[in-house]
Amino acid sequence: MEKLSNINNIKNILSRHGFTFSKALGQNFLINPSVCPRMAELSGARAGVGVIEIGPGIGVLTCELARLADKVVSVELDSRLLPVLEETLSEFDNVKIINEDALKVDFNKLIEDEFDGRSVCICANLPYYITSPVIMYLLESKLNAEAITVMVQKEAAQRICALPGSRQSSALTLAVNYYAKAKLLFGVSAGSFMPAPKVDSAVIRLDILKTPPVSVKSEELLFRVIRSAFAQRRKTISNSLSSGLKLEKAAVISALNDALISVSARAEQLTLGDFAKITNVLYDKF
Repeated sequence: MEKLSNINNIKNILSRHGFTFSKALGQNFLINPSVCPRMAELSGARAGVGVIEIGPGIGVLTCELARLADKVVSVELDSRLLPVLEETLSEFDNVKIINEDALKVDFNKLIEDEFDGRSVCICANLPYYITSPVIMYLLESKLNAEAITVMVQKEAAQRICALPGSRQSSALTLAVNYYAKAKLLFGVSAGSFMPAPKVDSAVIRLDILKTPPVSVKSEELLFRVIRSAFAQRRKTISNSLSSGLKLEKAAVISALNDALISVSARAEQLTLGDFAKITNVLYDKF
């Protein structure tokens, strides 16, 4: 459909279908015509590749993905958008819409059922409130996919793409780095959306790793250690782990010494490798 990013065309389409924006679903539709083609190209969408899109909205990004990839399967939670998408995507025969909650979709099964062995990439314009849950759900599913390209709040993008051990590093930073290599691609101003959010956004790409960059004896314990450390990030690592893991401080100090980690360090100062060492010592001790 021509000029789908034109604000007047969007208003006319939505008006015809009686659609109103839902604040609860964090709906902000892209109207900047330069963003979606760039995002689609950088996502890895191309001939011979299938794309899973999460949150197509009115289909602006979907159109660009469908022009590049063999097939696009878009997951949309809001059933009110289904007739809108039927209209806006009518020129494409390589798009399938699934009306589901992305956090409940079995993406491994979807890939197996829909893409006939093709390489797969994932692309999404995520509502801010589900950024972290969706990213971690996708990564923890250990999908057979090349990359996850998402638009998120600028601040979240900076945290996700921060260097582990830097001041911007967070529990999410380290969790993402266990599964993927994160890269900030480009910024997107608030005025690129309708309605305009109060903050700017950014597009990031997570290239999924074949194997994690560190070896741990328990992934579950690794993420417990990371979450505990950052839950009280202003405290020293010995205090935050003692509190978060409900262990005697003396036992935590002993484990940190064995892992060659300073007991006075703080979570943001530690790398993923440091957390792996702590995890393996704790696993052996407890």
